[in-house]
Amino acid sequence: MSRQIKQAGLLDRRPGYYTVQIAFLLALVAAGITALVVLGDSWWQLLVAGYFAVLSTQLGFLGHDAGHRQIFRSARRNYLLGVLLANLGVGFSYGWWVDKHNRHHAHPNDEDKDPDIGAGALIFTERQAKASGPIARIFYRYQAWTFFPLLLLEAVNLRVASVQYLLTRRDRARIREGLLITLHVVAYLAAVFVVLPPGKALAFVVLHQALFGLYLGCSFAPNHKGMPPLSTADNADYLRRQVLTARNVRGHWLTDFALGGLNYQIEHHLFPSMPRGNLRRAQRLVKDFCASQHVPYLETGLFSSYARALRHLDTIGKTAHAI
Repeated sequence: MSRQIKQAGLLDRRPGYYTVQIAFLLALVAAGITALVVLGDSWWQLLVAGYFAVLSTQLGFLGHDAGHRQIFRSARRNYLLGVLLANLGVGFSYGWWVDKHNRHHAHPNDEDKDPDIGAGALIFTERQAKASGPIARIFYRYQAWTFFPLLLLEAVNLRVASVQYLLTRRDRARIREGLLITLHVVAYLAAVFVVLPPGKALAFVVLHQALFGLYLGCSFAPNHKGMPPLSTADNADYLRRQVLTARNVRGHWLTDFALGGLNYQIEHHLFPSMPRGNLRRAQRLVKDFCASQHVPYLETGLFSSYARALRHLDTIGKTAHAI
């Protein structure tokens, strides 16, 4: 399969594709800033806040691609673009995210090594349920119901985790990233509070950050939640480790745009450096190979993927409550 993917040119960089992506997003950002200034002191600005929530997530998707070195062949160029997009554009640490995300890719759904399924506000495995305290179990019992509301706080969580990560670093990157995040926060708050009175400005910030967290979380949630957990004891090879723990979301070009290509989660996990625009073309090759190896390949609709994730959270929550 790897040979077929390479021979088809699906790992080749696509500078034209990403040039259009970046130019398009910059144009949308410029349009949003113009709308913010032109509308002025108006409650219609809450629509602009929602618009910027979409833009923040789309910038995050582009930073995700840079983190996987999908955009440039040069590691340095991908890093520089990623830092600009994440730290300056969105306001969280690129270094923190790359470190966390690389560990997830190396050990998907391994509760000992995958930070994305670590116990916290939610739990994902029976072992985590058994290890939870009596008060936490009351909360976990209803975690399927609180999942989407909790995503409204995800943007805040990203920023807190970013700051904690940077405070533990002792290198120049920490200073660079910290300065860019500070510049983002200062410029963002200055723009909003100069244009709007305090009450409306606060409403704008709260709505923007809440919807940003919700959209970002809804984009990542369908990918692994509710899929089988694996550990090193399972001795799964690379193909099975990446395919059996992931789920694709069926759709079309709008789904690809809305989810930033993450709907091709299986292909992305097998070939993380593959440019986003090539994932759809790679899907047929991957499907056929999995079928020839008798490896289950799961693809569902978007709402079905959410339902599966919520059923899993509900099952684990009930397990915790019954202990």
